[in-house]
This record gives sequence, structure tokens and C-alpha cells, in this order.
Amino acid sequence: MSVAVVTCAAARDLDDDLPPLLAALGGAGIAHALLDWDDPGADWGAHELLVVRSVWDYVHRRAQFLAWAEAAGAAAPLANPAPVLAWSSDKRYLADLAAAGVPVAPTAFAAPGEAMAWPDGTEVVVKPAVSAGSIDTERYPARSRADAAAHVARLHADGRVAMAQPYLARVDAAGETAMVFLDGRFSHAVRKGPMLRDEREVVGGLFLKEQIGPAAPTAAEAAVARAAMAAVPADGDLLYGRVDLIPGDDGAPVVIELELLEPSLFLAHVPGTAERLVGAIARRLTSAPG
Repeated sequence: MSVAVVTCAAARDLDDDLPPLLAALGGAGIAHALLDWDDPGADWGAHELLVVRSVWDYVHRRAQFLAWAEAAGAAAPLANPAPVLAWSSDKRYLADLAAAGVPVAPTAFAAPGEAMAWPDGTEVVVKPAVSAGSIDTERYPARSRADAAAHVARLHADGRVAMAQPYLARVDAAGETAMVFLDGRFSHAVRKGPMLRDEREVVGGLFLKEQIGPAAPTAAEAAVARAAMAAVPADGDLLYGRVDLIPGDDGAPVVIELELLEPSLFLAHVPGTAERLVGAIARRLTSAPG
């Protein structure tokens, strides 16, 4: 049985998860191929499972990527499934999580032609609803609301939905807690330093360089992360997911992102996690029809 690990050309040398994942697949005796999602010569039906990983350039071609996911998912099982990829690739899912009772960072969305409902008198973060790696994301002090509005206008001029959130300042000291779930179960967590600082390094035009360290999530963080995963509108189970949490103004954790499409899983940072992911892949292979 063969697994296709799906990436993109720009990410092949930048995705720290790929070397440990491919090594673990080889160690488990699972045949595999590393393929770009937009490779016109790829035969997706030749594989028993398609594992979507670092497709980080989809943000510029989302419609094309989702069309690929539908077609590829019709040829072979896709993990995560195409409907989940579509839902997860637009951060308006935060409104769905909030409606399900999951604590999320307060967020306003504005499509082109719509006015932004700004939070009153506070520092804000503006970014596109379809984005990855914190690209096109900026924070603006309350006195710079005109600059924030200009950022929204630029996104609208490009045909993109904009989103605005109050900057939750406790993240400066606490950072983000990223909780990774494999096969529906909590696997591991890391702490990420605050991203929106004055000094930032963009890697390959795809993502901001992160400060990563080990983390032991609190009971409150674990409860919110599990609630977020439970609220995903998925007919089948998920191979992986990552819930990013930061403290709200009251210190309680809130979801800043729920990543089910192409998240870094930090396999190179936590020993044994690549093998754990491959175990979940192997279970899907053994349960495949035929």
C-alpha cells in the first residue's frame, strides 16, 4: 500500500515536519511518495491514502486548491477530507466555533463592500480570512485606526475578506499554546512566542519564523482545545488537527486558530510524534476497503 504525502514546491525544503514523517513512514515499511498538490502528472488514484501536509501556497489559489481536493478525494481517501479542508481554509470558521459555545478570540469579518465592525478603543489585529503563516497580518494601536482601515481596504481591493480582532496583550508574556491532535486524540503541545513583534523574519515568503518550545497545557487549555475539535463539522474522523490558544483579557484560554488543513505539527520538536502520526496513517491503510 502506498501513501502520497502532499506538499507544494515552495515548501519542500522549508517544512520541518517532512523529514521525520518520511523517515517514520520508511521505518514502518510504508511505501510513500512526496508530491506537489498541483503536479499535473500526479496519479492520485495510484495511492491508498493522500495525506495533506504543507500545501502552504493554497492561500493565493484557494479555489484551485479546493477543486484539486475534491478531485483527488474522489480518486483516493484524503486526510483530512475535502469538506474539512474547505471549512478550515477560511477563518470565518471562528464564527461557527463561537456559535457552538467554544471560547474564541473576538473577531469581526468584512467582505468586500462591507464595513468593518471595529472593537472600540483598543489595539487591533487585521488579517485576511484566508491566510497562512501570519502573512498579511498586522497589529495597529488604537491611535492608528486609519492605518488599520487602509489595510482592510487593500484586502478588499484584492477581493479578499478581512478580519479584525482586539490584540489580546497577555500573549506578549504567555505566548501561544499549540495543541496537536492525532487520530482524534491529544498528542503533544508546544509553546510559540508572540508573532506580531517589530522584528519579524519571513521564511520563503510563506510564513513568519516562530519561536518554539515545549509546553504542558493547563486543564483549561485542554478543555477548550477538545471543545474546538469536537465542534468541527466532519463526517469522518480527522487524521490531525492543531488548536492554537492564547489567554484572553481575563486570562482564560481562547482559540485564535483551529488548523486542520496544513498546520505545522512540530514533529521535529517532540520525539516520537512522527511515529505516532504514522501509526494513525497505518490504521487507515489497514481499514481501507479491499
